[in-house]
Amino acid sequence: MTSTLEAARAGDEAAFEELTRPYLRELHVHCYRMLGSFDDAEDLTQETLLSAWRGLARFAERSSLRAWLYRIATNRCLNAIRDGKRRPPPQPVAPFEPPEPNGTVEVPWLQPYPDERLDPASRYQSRETVELAFITALQTLPPRQTAALLLCDVLGYGLAEAAGMLDTSPTALKGVLQRARAAMPGPVPPEPVRADAGQARLARRFASAFEADDVDAVIALLTDDAWLTMPPAPHEYRGLAAIAQFLRIRRRWRGDRPLSLVDTRANGQPAFGCYLPDPDGRVARPTGIVVLTMRGDRIGGITRFLGSRLHRHFGLPDSFDVAERSG
Repeated sequence: MTSTLEAARAGDEAAFEELTRPYLRELHVHCYRMLGSFDDAEDLTQETLLSAWRGLARFAERSSLRAWLYRIATNRCLNAIRDGKRRPPPQPVAPFEPPEPNGTVEVPWLQPYPDERLDPASRYQSRETVELAFITALQTLPPRQTAALLLCDVLGYGLAEAAGMLDTSPTALKGVLQRARAAMPGPVPPEPVRADAGQARLARRFASAFEADDVDAVIALLTDDAWLTMPPAPHEYRGLAAIAQFLRIRRRWRGDRPLSLVDTRANGQPAFGCYLPDPDGRVARPTGIVVLTMRGDRIGGITRFLGSRLHRHFGLPDSFDVAERSG
């Protein structure tokens, strides 16, 4: 690496790209875990690379290049949160009068993360550490607690090295880390949950019922305490009766324009691109991403991320001909 590092310090951009390329995916995932937003992770990963490029002459090689990049990325994310750069998107205005929700979304800026951006061979990018429940829990912590938890318990840095990344003492960081662990609802990192054929069949049954607007069939697939959320909208519908009421009202508004779901995966979970036909019924256009949270042989949660551009992160089409897909 020495000759490549020297070349990069001398201003060779290709050498710099060679140095940093092996870490780009995991740095992007780290920024996503810190911020909860794919779009913000894109911005902060680029800021990290720009800062590293400008500061490469100050890289003293007392730590690994990887650790140095994580130091920059973590502090860039902390600065973005402190400076208010992480702002939830504007709340969407529903095209119909929704029923009164019985809960509120904790993290309205949350966005889905495409599985295809993960490297399953890397333990630092394991799917359980990007599951929606874990990412949501991280966003409810004070930012420095989030950083400490990720650096030590997910990425595996020792207390002294992580403290150096955060410009604090190991003793102070130990206290921060203890408070973070105590606030998390489960172990960190989460226990691995492997996808199986049963979950795939359950996801297909959900898609068929959802596309057919068969509310009763959708409800039959859910746990009794299931929930439905639609970030960045603040509404949460918890329990079968509340979810059924919302789905029936939405069905009446859409009339004869059924939604179409296109298979994908997000956050290590079954997911779908969601498409709605134009008023003339000929062309379907994206309205967001639906992510399912599985609970054994039932679905425990439906997160329908609203947004007409989210599909691009997943490589899904901007539109499709309804007749061709139906045929």
